[in-house]
Amino acid sequence: MDFELHTRLGGILQQISESCSRARRAASEITVVAITKTHPGSSISNAYALGVRHFGENRAQELIEKYSDICSSPNYLDIAVHFVGHLQSNKVRKVIPIIWSVDSVDSVSLAEGISLVSGELGKTTRVLLEVNTSGEPQKFGVSPDELLPLAERILPLPHLRLAGLMTVGPNVDDESSIRRSFVALRESFERIRQKLNPPYWSTLSMGMSGDYPIAIEEGATEIRLGTALFGARS
Repeated sequence: MDFELHTRLGGILQQISESCSRARRAASEITVVAITKTHPGSSISNAYALGVRHFGENRAQELIEKYSDICSSPNYLDIAVHFVGHLQSNKVRKVIPIIWSVDSVDSVSLAEGISLVSGELGKTTRVLLEVNTSGEPQKFGVSPDELLPLAERILPLPHLRLAGLMTVGPNVDDESSIRRSFVALRESFERIRQKLNPPYWSTLSMGMSGDYPIAIEEGATEIRLGTALFGARS
């Protein structure tokens, strides 16, 4: 057993419990997505042994190198792999056979490509729409104003399960700015629910190692943790 990982995971679960208590939520509502960017393949097997089932990568090549064998192994039948970075259209065909979810869809063309390849593979891929709630120009994602028409066009695609929204909070120390970003995503989520009522609409992916307690208080159902779980990146 990786005792450092075990200790970190225990601390995270305790923090989740405390944040949920403040928000009057159940800790069971929160899914931890373990982000393995730059961490070795052994980090996946170690976290899996401790009960983690959701994992994420944000680069296509790194995802392929780490997860191709794992996802075809009978030892990891219930693993759910998320692609959480900007997915280029020319990488869709390589990524979709491995992953369970693309958490960063920000265009109709990307969604169409995912649906096409998923159909060829006889699978349905969960997708989240990435929203730039902080307005930072260096970030991917659509603005909240662009979200409804995007969702309307993606919802009918046959081999996708449109499940919710994702955002990356601003990398600042100002808690109020971080909280506003998460509130904006939650409000966007509710607007889509009211106007379109998608059948699988359930997921708010927001909060990372530095801000996940705030995200939980503002309604996150999935948090994406790398450094908090695995330590500093190499």
